[in-house]
Amino acid sequence: MGKAAVLEAPKQKKLLFSVGLSWLFDAMDVGIISFIVAALAVEWKLGPEQIGMLTAINSIGMAVGAAVAGSLADRYGRRSILLWTLLIFSISSGLSALATSFVVLCVLRFTAGFGLGGELPVASTLVSESMPVNERGRAVVLLESFWAAGWIVAALIAYFIIPLYGWRMAFAIGAVPALYALYLRRTVQDSPRYTAQRSGRLSFRDRVAAAWSTKYRRSTITLWVLWFTVVFSYYGMFLWLPTVMMLKGFGLVKSFQYVLIMTIAQLPGYFTAAYFIEKFGRKFVLVSYLLLTAVSAIWFGNAETVGMLIASGICLSFFNLGAWGGMYAYTPELYPTSVRSTGVGLAAAFGRIGGVIGPFLVGMLVAREIPIHIIFMIFFVAIVIGALTVLFFGKETKGIDPDLEPANK
Repeated sequence: MGKAAVLEAPKQKKLLFSVGLSWLFDAMDVGIISFIVAALAVEWKLGPEQIGMLTAINSIGMAVGAAVAGSLADRYGRRSILLWTLLIFSISSGLSALATSFVVLCVLRFTAGFGLGGELPVASTLVSESMPVNERGRAVVLLESFWAAGWIVAALIAYFIIPLYGWRMAFAIGAVPALYALYLRRTVQDSPRYTAQRSGRLSFRDRVAAAWSTKYRRSTITLWVLWFTVVFSYYGMFLWLPTVMMLKGFGLVKSFQYVLIMTIAQLPGYFTAAYFIEKFGRKFVLVSYLLLTAVSAIWFGNAETVGMLIASGICLSFFNLGAWGGMYAYTPELYPTSVRSTGVGLAAAFGRIGGVIGPFLVGMLVAREIPIHIIFMIFFVAIVIGALTVLFFGKETKGIDPDLEPANK
């Protein structure tokens, strides 16, 4: 394959775009939540701890979904589990529009989170396995770039729909992906690597044991620390962005407008990471983008003027989401096909625990009137820990086929 294989091969390009749209819908749903909680806080008179609980419950569902779907995808195929998780989250999101109480909404957000958390690791595994070795990193980062597009759609919905039609309409739009699942059912196939290993598949216990065997233990620990710190900081910071902007003195609509500007910066973050990941390697992208995310977090937490808030928010989006792209590209490359989806799902599930703690912790600290710059210092420390873990313990996977190369000794 040529160096531009991912762009030249029509089948690979179609797969990337088809799965990417499902990724966009995932991001749209998560993004809408961050805007809806700001509106719900006003309409339902929710306190900071309740807002933190709602976002945390969504992440609990994502943790369970990642572990369950990751395991099922190694047994029943990437394609079928991708479709089922897409249906689960989109139907649950649509039903959220009918929620009549905080408790009902929490239940529906758990179910939606289950579908969301399950779909993401399965989708990245499918794309990674379907691309040539010298293009898979770039392809998965480009897949992740659809996340930014989904957040931009969510921000546009929040800016144009919520003020006029309310938060229920925003949730109703989240049911649209259910129709898209019917399209995916006809167009997406399982990866050739997975199809070739239909015989002799391992049990769930054997797959988990393999991920924690001597050969893969260091990689598994590194991934779990990386995922926890990245997800903890991302959901702690980004789900609270509109609310933090309001705490800094801006109105609801103005906050949505500023967050939309910050969200657009995610796209060049992904595209630069996609370029660097095949040129300089996975560890370079992860370590450099995470450290710059940490610096941006400190900057944002201490910003007071509109200009500083927007500039620091743009940098935060640019580097944090570039790091996410690198993480999704890196994770499937550390395991062989027989246990890949299970390994990715378990790492993502452990990371989602951080996604539970992050927003809930912010809610508790805001309720106790802890200054925003102190809260963002916590995220600074977490991100630095993740970066240093990859730097000192991570294995470079650029150009390596995990089905052929020996793993960590």
